[in-house]
Amino acid sequence: MAAKRIRLAQRRKAAGFTQEGLAEYLGVERSTVGRWESADTEPQAWLRPKLACALKVSIQELQALLEDVTATDVRPSERMTYALENPASADLMVVAYLHEQLRKLDESYDQEASTALLGRAGQLHGQVRFLRENATNPRVRRALYAVEADSATFMGQLVWDVSQRRDHHAPILYFKEAVDAAKHAHDPSTEAYATLRMSFVALYGEKNPTRGVRLAEQAAEAAKLVSPSLTGLSLLHVAEGYAMIGALSECEAALKKAEIQFDRFHSDDIAAPYYTVNEFNRLAGSCYLFLDLPERAEPILRMTSRALASKKKSQAIALGNLALALIRQGKLEEAASVMHRTIDAVELTRGGGGLNLAFSAGRELRQWRHEPWAQEINDRLLALMAI
Repeated sequence: MAAKRIRLAQRRKAAGFTQEGLAEYLGVERSTVGRWESADTEPQAWLRPKLACALKVSIQELQALLEDVTATDVRPSERMTYALENPASADLMVVAYLHEQLRKLDESYDQEASTALLGRAGQLHGQVRFLRENATNPRVRRALYAVEADSATFMGQLVWDVSQRRDHHAPILYFKEAVDAAKHAHDPSTEAYATLRMSFVALYGEKNPTRGVRLAEQAAEAAKLVSPSLTGLSLLHVAEGYAMIGALSECEAALKKAEIQFDRFHSDDIAAPYYTVNEFNRLAGSCYLFLDLPERAEPILRMTSRALASKKKSQAIALGNLALALIRQGKLEEAASVMHRTIDAVELTRGGGGLNLAFSAGRELRQWRHEPWAQEINDRLLALMAI
């Protein structure tokens, strides 16, 4: 199983160095830099301050780059099998393998049903915890804590989806585990994201916007020094919490603060994929819907639902909210068409958010239940319950 320090190489390029140029600056051979980036060796202690200076990072940030090893060949290996049988032998190559497996599962999230991912994710999470609990090398244990934080967050997300957002206890336990592991790994970004996930449970599961706002504000506070993307995403959910209680001015103030974060992006913000213009618009549309302003929500959600075509679970949520905006304006023909698109997306992914919104929109159509078009939608919703 081969491995690379991909982020170390990216940081070198961002600092304007080729391997040859960095080697010349440090007074080492080019092959030495190559071995660092292929995770074969590490820089000697006396070289690290000069290397950190060249890469324009702190000593702590350099250490994080050196510990971030990515597997480039993720086939099961004798090394992994041996580590599970002899957990004290786990090394950074094993950590890289586990990290890559988790990344692949995460990439499948928007395309596969959570029920199809839960078994594999649970097995992987168990392996990570087992190895972390038995690791003897402090660096390996810290690296395993980092993977565990991501894995526990993903498990909480899946468990909540599979329960159709009805089970709040189990996901919260996973998210708390993720926060604890992230603190051990000194990873404020993952700590913030897991805290933000807890706010989702409060907002959409427990229907407790006050608690949801508090948790989202905690996530924004944890993220503000390391990730404008996570800060912005957290502030969006602060805005949505305020919208749920009808606080228009507080909601729009949070939306403005969230929008400012787009101007603060930097190349090292690993959470950037989570915070996009489409995500901003999806949440802004949801806010105006909660504020009983469907005419303001509709154009935002219409645009966003088209833009999210490749992210089916997020698209299902946008479509469900768009259907509600149309129903509340009496645009029934358009609402019926969007309802069918929402159900199509939910059938594909079984995402809990889209599923709940589809049924919410279905309940608002009950006054037209004797109309053939409404009966057809109701039949499809009943079929969703039977799957």
